[in-house]
Amino acid sequence: QKRGMHDCPFCRTPLPKNDADKLAMTRARVEKKDPEAIFFLGQKYFFGSLGLQKDMQRAVELWTEAAELGSIKALFDLGNAYFNGFGVQEDKGKAYELYKKAAMKGHVECRHNLGNHEARKGNYDRAVKHWRISAKMGDKDSVENIKKLVGAKDQYMEALRGYQNA
Repeated sequence: QKRGMHDCPFCRTPLPKNDADKLAMTRARVEKKDPEAIFFLGQKYFFGSLGLQKDMQRAVELWTEAAELGSIKALFDLGNAYFNGFGVQEDKGKAYELYKKAAMKGHVECRHNLGNHEARKGNYDRAVKHWRISAKMGDKDSVENIKKLVGAKDQYMEALRGYQNA
């Protein structure tokens, strides 16, 4: 085994084999305000893994902190939480704003979701613009959405070429 292949990306120590040690290592990074560790811990609360009790509200709190520290993955999960009402009051408008922030930072699925949001509102031109961007970043679902729209053959071909080049 090569050094660094299965080690902690921060301190290079070997990753623990049991949940308690994994949780301790994660919490040490959380205390240092590492946004990815905070996001990771939020995931563990959301799914109830690493021996933690499932707690969606705690997950949302952690994702909020991680997003404030710059995690675009946390913005995406927060958007999903608000979109679906997981751990928070359902708020599609807030979800849209979170997706927009993450999409502006390069999150592909958020860009796709913005296209879906615009399509639900009947803004098909804007939806196609979002889907073309995400298709060019490698999102196959966006290519399929463009394909489904009648009269969007030119955009479909452009999106397909962009997807194939991604």
